[in-house]
Amino acid sequence: MSEAPRVVIADDQALVRTGFRMILAADGIDVVAEAADGDEAVAAVARTRPDVVLMDVRMPGTDGLEATRRILGDPGGGPVPRILDLTTYDLDRYVYAALRAGASGFLLKDVTPEHLAAAVRLVREGDALLAPSITRRLVERFASPAADPATAPVHRDLAALTPREREVLQALARGRSNAELAARFQLSEATVKTHVARILSKLRLRDRAQAVVVAYETGLVAPGSGAGPAER
Repeated sequence: MSEAPRVVIADDQALVRTGFRMILAADGIDVVAEAADGDEAVAAVARTRPDVVLMDVRMPGTDGLEATRRILGDPGGGPVPRILDLTTYDLDRYVYAALRAGASGFLLKDVTPEHLAAAVRLVREGDALLAPSITRRLVERFASPAADPATAPVHRDLAALTPREREVLQALARGRSNAELAARFQLSEATVKTHVARILSKLRLRDRAQAVVVAYETGLVAPGSGAGPAER
């Protein structure tokens, strides 16, 4: 994509919004709207149709988690934006919930200007922001095998995957990069990317961050252990 990413910033602190706007503008990224709470964020997305939303997890009134669910659950027939959740603390339980809701990753608020701009461009192009190992660490802390099925993700059926695709998903969820996956399975990186794309398509997932969550929540990889059931 050659056009500048279009971004909505949602944060209840005006100074944070202003700082992020200045950082992104300096890198040629277009901030099309700002929002001080979740309701404003949902309205801004409907109005401006951005590529990416920087969403503070904790805001008064409608928080970032609920706003994430509403935006991704009802895109209104338009393109679905990528959502990066903002948090002050690493391994925030709300961030895990946001990943389950469909967010493409998260940023700490002390992110460097270079990382912020690079993250926006990365997720706009369809990748996940998080290194899979970071997502894995968060999922291992909060995933529960006894989670309420009524609140579980809809992408829970792994039957559509081939045996090789299951192996790739399992390794991906344990933090392997494409290069590491290629070396492990003696494949080219292009073939690995094809496998990952097919996994995302079959499970109706947006990116690798979501794939990691599903791998843990389906039991393909067990929290706190080196291998899931299929590798024992």
